[in-house]
Amino acid sequence: MLFNSLTFVVFFIIVVSVYWTLKSWNARKNLLLVASYIFYGAWNPPFALLLFATSALDFYLGARIAAAVEPRRRKAWTTASVVVNLSMLGFFKYGNFLLENTQWLLAQVGIIYQPPHLNIFLPIGISFYTFHSLSYTLDVYRGVAQPTKSLRDFVLAVSFFPQLVAGPIVRAADFLPQCVAPPAPRAGRFIWGLLLMTFGLFQKTVLADTMLSGSADTIFNYPGPLNTLDAWMGVLAFSGQIFFDFAGYSTCAIGAALCLGFELRDNFRFPYAAIGFSDFWRRWHISLSTFLRDFLYIPLGGNRSGPARAAVNLIIVMFLGGLWHGAAWTFVVWGLIHGVLLVIERVCRAIFRDAAWTESLGVQVLIALVTYVAVCFTWVFFRAGDFATAARLVRAMVGFFPNGEAILTTREILQVAIVSAGLLLAHWLMRNTTIEAVVSRTPRWLVTALWAVMLFAIILNQGSGSAFIYFQF
Repeated sequence: MLFNSLTFVVFFIIVVSVYWTLKSWNARKNLLLVASYIFYGAWNPPFALLLFATSALDFYLGARIAAAVEPRRRKAWTTASVVVNLSMLGFFKYGNFLLENTQWLLAQVGIIYQPPHLNIFLPIGISFYTFHSLSYTLDVYRGVAQPTKSLRDFVLAVSFFPQLVAGPIVRAADFLPQCVAPPAPRAGRFIWGLLLMTFGLFQKTVLADTMLSGSADTIFNYPGPLNTLDAWMGVLAFSGQIFFDFAGYSTCAIGAALCLGFELRDNFRFPYAAIGFSDFWRRWHISLSTFLRDFLYIPLGGNRSGPARAAVNLIIVMFLGGLWHGAAWTFVVWGLIHGVLLVIERVCRAIFRDAAWTESLGVQVLIALVTYVAVCFTWVFFRAGDFATAARLVRAMVGFFPNGEAILTTREILQVAIVSAGLLLAHWLMRNTTIEAVVSRTPRWLVTALWAVMLFAIILNQGSGSAFIYFQF
């Protein structure tokens, strides 16, 4: 069930209407739980059982962790949760990938091995709900969260339909306290939620799908050499598409949750205005970057054991962050490049940390531009289906094919250029503020007019119903 579908609109209207009609808080939570499983089961009903099994197991293990007195037992129960969750994720997401790479490695030493084709179907959203559930046992182990006594509340925290299949990654420690008492109906919060949903759908259906995806697909799917302009336009198109698509989903999720009285944390803070790569990861997919920071980077030692160890930890974290996105070496390379860029940035900061000129506006703008260009280069490996495609695009971007093909029309080039320029300008102007703050300062008539324009544009561009990009992760 896609946010950008008529089916979801009808589903959401029914759920919200019944939800606010019910007087009992328990009845409301029961409704949300049933609605969440209907929402998820609409893709593949049997996998709803897997979702419940994951939640029930971590509910049990969380109770065991909290009840254990000896540190050894607490660690053992936590390890069981980590192993089971990651094993399940590994089987469904990386099973065929591991078999294929095992076959290749054996072939290098002369061993012919024909692995069975498992025909594994990837459960939608498994990377997200696995982390939703796992964060609970890890937070209980760290003493950050207290175990809940309600299986229903915990299952709802993991399966809450707005954020279930493509984030944000919502930690149970943030969601469960909101299940204690019913939220009071507030018209302002409800209207703001609807506005965010509209804005999120506008980003997805109009900007990502209509304005940018066609040019990105054309360039990344073209098998021959490209000229430099077309290569850059295709990569800029995907750079905008991936942001509008993913940020659009997160915005819809936050808005839908607000309509139901729940608050989810922001997942994006204008990342293309980042000044440096660490700043980029404080602004892009925040729920994942903070998850990896708290549960991987810090346990590995963080930066407490010196710069060399910190560099190794960064590389490990970004390697696994890349692998989290998909069972392909292109994702691994994307993550490793980001890891290397983070290490280089740390070295540069150590060298120039006392230089006053680094804080000047001109230098900051230059660093932001370099950051954006480097991030665009990394998106090539994220989007390309194989290394041959990635290499061909990178060579074209640096002018390796002076006589490469020009396949984008003038209209497409102008369209990508205008949207990309508008995106960068908006991010730079908004980098130190929030959408809420800007809307609160904007005349109500103008907000209403812009809302109407977005709704009209969404209706005009509806029909393809293409899935959000992060559904595949």
